[in-house]
Amino acid sequence: MRTGKTTEWPTFLLAFIIYTAWLALTFCAARVPWPLLTLGGAWLLAWQMSLQHEVLHGHPTRSRRLNDAIGFPPLTLWLPYFIYRRSHLRHHRDAYLTDPLEDSESHYITPEQYARMRPAARALLHFRNTFLGRISYGAFRGMFLFLWHEALRCAKGDRAEQRLWLFHLAGVAVILLWICGVCDMSIQKYILCFVLPSRSLASIRAFAEHRAAASPEARTAIVENAPILGLLFLYNNLHAVHHARPGLPWYRIPGYYRAHREAVIAANGGLVYNGYTDVIRRYFLRPHHLGPHPGFAAAPVQLPRNHSIAA
Repeated sequence: MRTGKTTEWPTFLLAFIIYTAWLALTFCAARVPWPLLTLGGAWLLAWQMSLQHEVLHGHPTRSRRLNDAIGFPPLTLWLPYFIYRRSHLRHHRDAYLTDPLEDSESHYITPEQYARMRPAARALLHFRNTFLGRISYGAFRGMFLFLWHEALRCAKGDRAEQRLWLFHLAGVAVILLWICGVCDMSIQKYILCFVLPSRSLASIRAFAEHRAAASPEARTAIVENAPILGLLFLYNNLHAVHHARPGLPWYRIPGYYRAHREAVIAANGGLVYNGYTDVIRRYFLRPHHLGPHPGFAAAPVQLPRNHSIAA
């Protein structure tokens, strides 16, 4: 899915920075104050998740094996890279964006599912669709449901899924050997200072980047003026560009957007936010959407084949 034939050295440099900084921070964790450790741990793991997103799209080389090797290390512990790759590439079928049955990263549900929900469940759904709800309850609920559904698939004898998890758990064992055996950090501390806050931080990007709309191009948002979080998300804040040009490397997205801004905004129907402060101002305690997909045709209720990682 990448364009061009040259090796993308900025992405190699980024990977070196992320993994070197993670090794240094975990090794020195006992001497780093908790607030700084949590800030650094959240940033590095969320940054690695952005890197994983980059490499699954065919960067930084034409070798899929090398790209996968860069993205594979399971620093988050809970998310297997190869399952994420499969799910996210399914999400890039733009004709199905936001479809609650076909889009593996949709935050919508079917009207039939919504109708069956009790008032308390609807209240939680509405809270989950606020900014505060998505980065707190929604983020951790998504982790739990993803792991639960994956456990069910493995328990039912899905051999392909079992192999992916065995490979992932072998990587997790190496990570834990470093964390617990070399760095003398408890698993609980690593989860509290690295894993959970990184999940919340990464959830900021996905919160308002898609909406239900008739045109596939109008379903993907743009968040301008986000220099810090833009770097963290490898400029996927300009998400409409990524969906239009998924093979474009992260460091070329801002230049492409500046050169084609009017055309990109015209194509996505003007779905533009002025920084993430604008997103927070609009949706901190107000739902981005209520839950049911507004244009979804009646169909038998069923779960998507791959439970949403982004839920």
